[in-house]
Amino acid sequence: MTEDTLSEQSRARRLMRIGESPRNVREALGKVLWIVIWLVFLSSPVHDLAAGHHTAGGTTAGALGLAAFVGIYLTLVFRNMGKAFTGPVVAVLVIVLGVLAVLLCLTLGSAWLGLFVYLSVACGTTFPLRIAYWTIPLTTAVMLLVGLHGGEREALNLVLLVLLIGFAMTGVRQLVRTTVELRKARATVAQLAANEERLRLARDLHDLLGHSLSLITLKSELAGRMLPDHPDKAAQQVTDIENVSRQALVDVREAVTGYRRPRLSGELAGAQVALTAADVTADLPTEPDLAGVAEENESALAWALREAITNVVRHSGARRCTVELIRRQTLDGPHLELSVEDDGSGGSGNGPGNGLSGLTERLEKVGGALEAGRTRRGFRLVARVPLAGAEGAAGRPGGATGDTVGSGA
Repeated sequence: MTEDTLSEQSRARRLMRIGESPRNVREALGKVLWIVIWLVFLSSPVHDLAAGHHTAGGTTAGALGLAAFVGIYLTLVFRNMGKAFTGPVVAVLVIVLGVLAVLLCLTLGSAWLGLFVYLSVACGTTFPLRIAYWTIPLTTAVMLLVGLHGGEREALNLVLLVLLIGFAMTGVRQLVRTTVELRKARATVAQLAANEERLRLARDLHDLLGHSLSLITLKSELAGRMLPDHPDKAAQQVTDIENVSRQALVDVREAVTGYRRPRLSGELAGAQVALTAADVTADLPTEPDLAGVAEENESALAWALREAITNVVRHSGARRCTVELIRRQTLDGPHLELSVEDDGSGGSGNGPGNGLSGLTERLEKVGGALEAGRTRRGFRLVARVPLAGAEGAAGRPGGATGDTVGSGA
């Protein structure tokens, strides 16, 4: 991982803390430092107290009032740390803040009008938007009225600042809220992606191990029956079991890493071996024409073939199985159709199993479809995937509906 990537991830983690309470002392100090910077508008009241323009009692009362004002303001700013304040408590604190601002300005002079900046910020950050939108202009109007008591010029200079900073804080609140919602949405998307990946892995492992373990079980039974009288044939079956086991291990590793893309030709060869071992007469394509078939579509058909052959070997009790690949021109365009039909009794159960459900999902993802059901002769599974282009419709005079790509004789 590069330094740039680490830097981006670190920056993303910092941004994700917007709108959240501090998790440790370091984050709390950072937030305090950021807030203290914005206490610059208190410089005028502090300078007024230090200049000695007031009596000792007035200076003491002003210092106490200023300390109370700053304490309430910081309390509102950090209201979400620990147990959050309720709406009525917040409203009372803002009202007290406003009363202190008015009293300090009327008694100590226009140098204290900057307190209304913090009152406007408090209204914009603590009240619901519908209340903040009228309390901010009200704060500005109160400041103008107080300014008539000897500080009209200073009040006029602060009108735009008090008004804009209050509404700016409402925008910051909405930005923080949006950031929090996006963070939650990102977590939800990550969870959904993890769930989808687990489903994909479950489908892959079911298809991979179901086929391989069925073949291993079948060959183990054959080896057991051959062992007393035909040790050489039994040894061959054991060798086949070893090869299937090794291939299953490779397939599982590839499926887990996400690189498993079965090929139809390979699955046809595996189907021939599995059907022959199960003593089922196999009629399969020898060299299927896969021109115009996307890799994802071929992979979906390969999974369908594997599942169908596994079901034939394990459940059907069939004596014959026919596999066909047919190009068909439909209203939706050219499609490649895989048909697997056997003369067995079919599986048990009243509904589709996990394998057929997984195949349906795979085929739907590539725009295909799956059909499976009983026929007069046995059981038939049909999987269709779209072809790239419309070459399937060309060269078929008279509107032929399909060409058999290949079937074994």
